[in-house]
Amino acid sequence: MWSTLLNKFKKNKQRKQNGMKNGKDRSGLASDLDKKYLDKSLAANIQMIKETTGNSDDIIIRVLDVGNGSESPCKAAVVMTDGLIDDQTVGDFIIESLLNGKNFEKVSKENLLSVLQEKILTVTNVKVIKEWNELFYSILSGGTVILVDGTDTALAAGTRGGKTREVSDPNTQVSIRGPRDSFTESVRVNTALIRRRICNPYLWLESMKIGKVTETNVGIMYIKGIANEEIVEEVKTRLRRIDTDSVLDSGVIEQFIEDETFSVFPTVYHSERPDTVAANLLEGRVAILIDGSPFVLTVPALFVEFFQSADDYYTRFDISNAIRLLRILVFFVSMIAPATYIALTNFHQEMVPTQLIVTIADQREAIPFPAIVEAVLMELTIEILREAGLRLPKTIGQAVSIVGALVIGQSAVQAGLVSPMMVIVVAITGIASFATPSYSIAISVRLIRFALMIFSSIIGIYGIIIGLMIVTIHLCSLRSFGVPYMSPFAPFILKNMGDTVVRMPAWKKDIRPKMISQKNINRTGKDQRPSPSDKKRGQPR
Repeated sequence: MWSTLLNKFKKNKQRKQNGMKNGKDRSGLASDLDKKYLDKSLAANIQMIKETTGNSDDIIIRVLDVGNGSESPCKAAVVMTDGLIDDQTVGDFIIESLLNGKNFEKVSKENLLSVLQEKILTVTNVKVIKEWNELFYSILSGGTVILVDGTDTALAAGTRGGKTREVSDPNTQVSIRGPRDSFTESVRVNTALIRRRICNPYLWLESMKIGKVTETNVGIMYIKGIANEEIVEEVKTRLRRIDTDSVLDSGVIEQFIEDETFSVFPTVYHSERPDTVAANLLEGRVAILIDGSPFVLTVPALFVEFFQSADDYYTRFDISNAIRLLRILVFFVSMIAPATYIALTNFHQEMVPTQLIVTIADQREAIPFPAIVEAVLMELTIEILREAGLRLPKTIGQAVSIVGALVIGQSAVQAGLVSPMMVIVVAITGIASFATPSYSIAISVRLIRFALMIFSSIIGIYGIIIGLMIVTIHLCSLRSFGVPYMSPFAPFILKNMGDTVVRMPAWKKDIRPKMISQKNINRTGKDQRPSPSDKKRGQPR
């Protein structure tokens, strides 16, 4: 038996080695090309492009006669991808310039590319490329490549265009007051939206490509002199360490760089609002922009950050504080309400007023299930309706969620499966969960809610207390790029408590978070409290 297994192992190993020798193990990457550098022959280069791309219909190759009025006319080719380029830019500023013979008077074949780059092409971004992987990346990212016969270099012009989604209102982070724009799937549009808000030369942007197949453009944006250099380097290190074939959204990057993979709490913040990302940059955070994703990641992320909304900073501080306190209150309600009901009805009836406990007991008299089963059934029903409402079209999704909850709740009560009080508790819990500004933290609470329900069904209120203690200890142990997740509560930093449970007025928000930005922490000057410039002004004569 052992000899048979050993022979099979040797055969499999030999088969793999033979496959690699024959080139069958290639993964279709740009780095797997047989040639690294361009050829001097235009025909050879065109043939290489056609073979590598499988002669795809959307890869346009147009051969032109260039320099008819020059000393040595030659052939050139313009290579582009249909649908990714701006047709007007290519036609007016590249092809028309190449076909105009007056531009090539007294131009030799040797310096044709340099003349094109320096004097003829009127496109903003033009660079010289020599390698095949650079050529294919330029073509497939919306650029236009110019090849000239007799030279082993090419020009790549920035002509990215095509149909993209326009800047529109944010869908997930809606605000009553404040800017109405949101990020799009274009990384250049997103960087422009941020730079419009922070017109500072020290707002730096560094780019890299991640994904061996997709080669997705990823940008790292931070404010030099405000952001912590150690955090910036840590972000770069984690991004460079990513070794995968594709990056299609910011959620993929988030899973590769987060500190705790098996925690239900997010340690990376994402937003679709440019003003929110700009505010995070001004606090010393680092933004990560991914081409093709309308969500921008910011790190480090703190627990209290997920309860902050853009409206909090555009309204008076007393009004925003009242709303934020309500938001935190309903956060705890959505987490412990079903568990508290189970504990009170099963173990601690003496804590409930007599009339109320009699009503609850009367309602539960004909219910065949214990309270924990009731709660789980109703919670699962709400989760199913919520998921169905998200997947259905918007026109009918909300109607299905509302009507479905009403019909199922009423039918369940009439059938004697659940009590009316349980329906009320679950309904309040579901509504309260929508008050959390961050969808990521709302999902975390929904998972913790089930665990607390199980704990409370075993030992009552003590189970809830034990569960909350476990959650608190876990939160205090988390880090986000080296920064304590529960800062400024643990460790306690009094100076940074001005924007946590409540926020101070804008003129009082004078320093940046200490655990995030450790230099240039001052934000506002002294004596910024609003007061009349002339105390006598406005007094009756």
